[in-house]
Amino acid sequence: MIIPLKDGATREYAQPMAVIDIAKDISEGLARVATVAQINGEEADLRTVVDADCELNILTFDSPEGAAAFRHTTSHIMAQAIKRLYPDVKLAIGPSIADGFYYDIDSENPITPEDLEKIEAEMKKIVKEGLPLTRFTKPRKEAIAYFKEKNEPYKVELIEDLPEDAEISFYQQGEFVDLCAGPHLMSTKPVKAFKLTSIAGAYWRGSEKNKMLTRIYGTAFTKKADLDEYLARIEEAKKRDHRKLGKQLGLFMMADEGPGFPFFLPNGMILKKYTPGLLERDSHQGGLCRDFDADYPEPSALGDLRSLGSL
Repeated sequence: MIIPLKDGATREYAQPMAVIDIAKDISEGLARVATVAQINGEEADLRTVVDADCELNILTFDSPEGAAAFRHTTSHIMAQAIKRLYPDVKLAIGPSIADGFYYDIDSENPITPEDLEKIEAEMKKIVKEGLPLTRFTKPRKEAIAYFKEKNEPYKVELIEDLPEDAEISFYQQGEFVDLCAGPHLMSTKPVKAFKLTSIAGAYWRGSEKNKMLTRIYGTAFTKKADLDEYLARIEEAKKRDHRKLGKQLGLFMMADEGPGFPFFLPNGMILKKYTPGLLERDSHQGGLCRDFDADYPEPSALGDLRSLGSL
């Protein structure tokens, strides 16, 4: 079989080859940093066996798809750690997202920041174990029976909603098995720089008619330096949050009379009055022409607030 590579070169093989072995044939360095592959444009595990001519692209964390696979595996590591610490927790879904991942869980006991520290510590143990990830499939009835036996109702519901002809795939690492389409890393070993960042509530399947689950967010990188840089950037963004600064500087307030609407305080009115003039001056100096004579009608609720002595 002939496999053209991204750089224009080709590789020829007389027998089927796993993507990871093709990566090693190209470069041991590439094999060490590879996270996922694209075969004829479709994402696939590095463990996928190639047995025919195809277009192959081997991706690293530096690509969006490679980072997503890396973080998706990290979400599985987190879920495994949670099940080790809290066996009665029920698992829902745990995808990768922009800059990180999350997992929705159903826990009778609230998850606290102290719990996140425990979960992170257990995740480090799982990474150190270097557990290989393996993929397998089950027929629909067997898959449903498996998760019913494990008392995982959310997984059962997900399977029941799949089309009748859908392939039902699982990924296993050590004692942990999860319903998942993948793709994933070859093992837990590369995931060494991660952080669980926050806890939130999330309705199952996004519907307020369903149960409120606990969503645990996190992020992961290949290098601790990159993780530290990301976390520092997030902290800086928090310091510049307009909602926080507005309150600290006495620029505006929020009130029940106008949910989500900022009511200017005296300091805020000063900025409101003089900022348009400064912007107009700078625009003219820069050769731009803009009209900053904005009309700011006073909301009717403001009168109610004044009558209450709020302003």
